[in-house]
Parts: sequence; C-alpha cells; structure tokens
Amino acid sequence: MAGVYFYNGDWHDENPRVLGPADHAFWMSSSVFDGARSFQGMAPDLDLHCERLGRSAEALGMKPTLEAGEVIELCKTAIRKLPKESELYIRPMYFARGGFIDPDPDSAEFILAVYDQPMPEFSGFSAHFSPYQRPASNMAPTNAKASCLYPNSGRAVAHARSLGFDNAIMLDANNNVAEFATSNIWTVKDGVAFTPAPTGCFLAGITRARVKKLAEAADIEVVETYMTPDDIRSADEVFNSGNFGKVMPVTRIEDRELQPGPVAAKLRDMYMDFSKASQIF
Repeated sequence: MAGVYFYNGDWHDENPRVLGPADHAFWMSSSVFDGARSFQGMAPDLDLHCERLGRSAEALGMKPTLEAGEVIELCKTAIRKLPKESELYIRPMYFARGGFIDPDPDSAEFILAVYDQPMPEFSGFSAHFSPYQRPASNMAPTNAKASCLYPNSGRAVAHARSLGFDNAIMLDANNNVAEFATSNIWTVKDGVAFTPAPTGCFLAGITRARVKKLAEAADIEVVETYMTPDDIRSADEVFNSGNFGKVMPVTRIEDRELQPGPVAAKLRDMYMDFSKASQIF
C-alpha cells in the first residue's frame, strides 16, 4: 500500500509506530479521526473534514495542537507527494498520551495518514437490518468521529457478512433507522429523497450534507425524517452517502432485489462534477 505519513514534524513512507501500552489512546481509546478523499488530484470538501477533526478532538476532551488551516495544508502536501492518478484515503487524527479515565487535554498529538484506497465502482451492495444499534448521545460520544464508536459498527458488519450481506442497517435506541454501519442511508419514494433526521445518535456526515445540497440544486425534494425499517423495505431506491464511496446504490435489502436507481446515479454524477472545483494539482 503506497502512502505517506506525517508525525512529530517529519514525513514517513511507512506506517510509523507511535503508541505503547501506557499511552491513554492505546488502552482507553482516546483517539479521533476524519476521513477525506483525493482522486485525480481533487479533494472535495477537504476543508470541512479538517475542521471537523478539531471539533471531534474537543468533544473527547483533547486540545487540538494545529489550526484547521494547518491540517489542510499538510493534507495537500501529502496528496502532492503521491501520483496525481492515485485514489487516496486521507486520515488526519488526534490521540491522547496521558490521562487515567479521561484523557489529559494537553497530551493530544496529531498524526496524518494518506494512502492508496481505490474508489469502489457504482455497482451496488447488499444490506440487512442489524441486531446492533446506535447509542444515544448520552451513552457515547456520538458528536465526534471517535474511534471508540467503530467496534460496534465492526460487529454489525461482521454479523452482516456472516449472513451473506455486505453491510448492515443500524437502528437507534428508539428503533428508528439511523444509518448503515459505515455510512449514511437514503431512500427514494415517488421521486422524493428521504434520509434520517439527525438525532444525535449518528454522525450526519459531510458527504451527506453535500449530497443534500446537490439534490436540492437539481430540484430533487429532500426530506429529513424519522424512518422505520418498513420505509426502507418499500422504497423505490436505497443508496448511501459517505466518504469512502461517495454515493453507492443498494441492490439487495434482506431478500428484496433492487436496481441502481436514477436519483442515486444522478447524485453520484453531480458529486463527481462538484469535485472538479477542488483540484489541487
């Protein structure tokens, strides 16, 4: 895997080893990250991802050591170090060294990983309704892109794969649809796009917000609402939005087969057109 890494003022060509068993992040999961993308020298919404990183750190009780603008420039430098045709995952992070139960705010350190991660084709994925649920905001730091939230997503994905599905649809603590285990969920019914209303139990993503703006620009009505599993089952289209694949169609929900729909295809094309304004080199 080709990539570049920035830590403690230096650039590395290999994954640097930075943690030991006494470090707070190692044993108490005090780490946050954000995920952006670069492809063909473009990096859409890179600024928004870097700004959110600092908010996530603060939500976990850490003091960011860099301004958002500094993180953006480091990400751009990393992108330029790799071939323009690369399809990259951009992952700036903060982690805490010190603390006992809660992290020492002043022990936060920054690290950046930028590495090859091919963009998935617009071919679709399957999903089922998971028995694992998203926690409420008073149960976990759901206002941060925190590493400690992801083991439950991992359990949901592993369970889905054991049943022959690619991904899982997770409900919130009130049994409303929250999101996929790895991205935000959308449906289309009679030409209207629906997505779960932000309730604080899941991260309403940057790509989700961008897709919402693109849909509205295309005169596609967007409704944020409480959604039930039956709303998903009866939809004309189901698709996701997320940093990894941007917009991807769902082709099977439980035992119901679906085709990639026109709304998802249009929004995917619009997203790629929007990305051209973020050309770095």
